[in-house]
Amino acid sequence: MSAAPKSRLGRGLGGLIAASKPPNPSPALTGVPAVDGRPTAPVAVAALAGAPGYHEIAVHLIEPSPYQARREIPAEQLGELAESIRAEGLLQPIVVRKAGDRFQLIAGERRWRAFQLLKIKSIPARVVEASNASSAAIGLIENLQREGLNPIEEAHGYASLIRDFDLTQETAAERVGKGRATVANCLRLLSLDADLQGYLTKNLLSVGHAKVLLGIDDTGFRGLLGRRIIEEGLSVRSAEKIAGSAKTSPAATGGRAAKARPSAKDAAAVSGLEKKLTSHLGARVAMFHTPKKGRIVIEYRGNEDLQRLLEKLGVEA
Repeated sequence: MSAAPKSRLGRGLGGLIAASKPPNPSPALTGVPAVDGRPTAPVAVAALAGAPGYHEIAVHLIEPSPYQARREIPAEQLGELAESIRAEGLLQPIVVRKAGDRFQLIAGERRWRAFQLLKIKSIPARVVEASNASSAAIGLIENLQREGLNPIEEAHGYASLIRDFDLTQETAAERVGKGRATVANCLRLLSLDADLQGYLTKNLLSVGHAKVLLGIDDTGFRGLLGRRIIEEGLSVRSAEKIAGSAKTSPAATGGRAAKARPSAKDAAAVSGLEKKLTSHLGARVAMFHTPKKGRIVIEYRGNEDLQRLLEKLGVEA
């Protein structure tokens, strides 16, 4: 019989939580009433009823974690999760720790916010004792396991562990069950210009593209190539060829790159328009603007979201 595969995340979320000491058992978990006139499924699976460490906690007594790596929760994702909880119930309680007479989230911010959206007054939670460092690690591990973080959020999560708790890269990697090289490479993304980090956040650039851009010393040409990758849909290999050509002939790209970089005023105006369009359409929007031409990229998730956007724009499919 072959051995069970080893978890990519080492101890993982379950290991860290299991190592924490839960308080006394709580009463059995219950269902919740109908929401907005529609029936709502029980909020927790029956197997958890009366389990040690689990409580029903008032939603308003819970506060977000200061170590949360996720910077943004798209409204459409939150709405989908809320509808799933309304229909199927909460399959996995959140994890919290005591903070005075309140509770602080360790894992499950999206679920907590979905309960707020549904106007449900209490939520099943596992209450554990955990240090600040353990809380930060558990929250980051949960996000990594659920693939809920974009590359920049992941990098900020590692940076927070190292900065806030005086850890080395190797120790931080051990905390979350990652290799030191993986953490080091992820942290390098934070050395990219803010606009390129924004493209990574919006999934307009891949980590592979980012590695190519990190190899370019000329920040002007780096920004130009980043926008070109998106506008022309360049593969990582194509971007590598262009970057290699630039290294052998820097004079051919230096002046053009400098001219292509927008001024701070223009960049701020474009950023403001991006935010307005994102809010209006309920979808992530990226703008690439020059005085002569530009491009607007709208992100959508699946056929239903595309149909919603088309209706919003007044376009018939």
